[in-house]
Amino acid sequence: MHVIVTSNDTEAGKKAFEIIKDAIANGAKVLGLATGSTPVKMYDAMVNSDVDFSQMTSVNLDEYVGMAPDNPQSYRYFMQEHLFNKKPFKNTYVPNGLAEDADAETKRYNQVIADNPIDLQVLGIGRNGHIGFNEPGSPFDAQTRKVPLTQSTIDANARFFKDENEVPRYAYSMGIGSIMKSKKIILMAFGEDKADAIKGMIEGPVTTDLPASVLQDKDDVTVIVDKAAASKLSQKSIDETLNA
Repeated sequence: MHVIVTSNDTEAGKKAFEIIKDAIANGAKVLGLATGSTPVKMYDAMVNSDVDFSQMTSVNLDEYVGMAPDNPQSYRYFMQEHLFNKKPFKNTYVPNGLAEDADAETKRYNQVIADNPIDLQVLGIGRNGHIGFNEPGSPFDAQTRKVPLTQSTIDANARFFKDENEVPRYAYSMGIGSIMKSKKIILMAFGEDKADAIKGMIEGPVTTDLPASVLQDKDDVTVIVDKAAASKLSQKSIDETLNA
């Protein structure tokens, strides 16, 4: 892993975009994208750039089960608002939260991933070390599936809803096995509440108890964190510090 520490999330977003821009210049055609607050500054950098994404394909990590695409809390809506409406892509894929048949939907989405091998995957990380909605205990070879959300993830996402009872209890999530097939991965994390997860991911054992730790087995991973998220790392784990 290449670990970069930045002064804030804006600088981290710019750095992540630089990596994406370089990947595109070197032939990348498919981006695996994430939602939530973590990648927002990266999307801002993409929108404010002169890069043309009209021949690119995006494949999103996840979507809430039962959530319509025009619901402001859906991940499809998030992607439209933060990126796709401003920087059109050739194709954009997000799981269908309203699919009537969960098995058919996960099969469909796994085929989407197979048909569009991901050149660069963007990830955040949960406080419990989840990536996508692959919670602790998720098998490392899993593909897209319907997953129950842990209480800690429900609590973390409750801030986006009027009250906790509105937070969906299930999501469709790209599996760890699919994520690990990506050619290149960028993982970003900000804030002291992510420090334990970042330390475990980079310096702890590879274990399903902390799903992101599997990234230690990936050749091309760049971790971009602010100083608070990096606060529990040993100095030897850090490759580069920007805007110290």
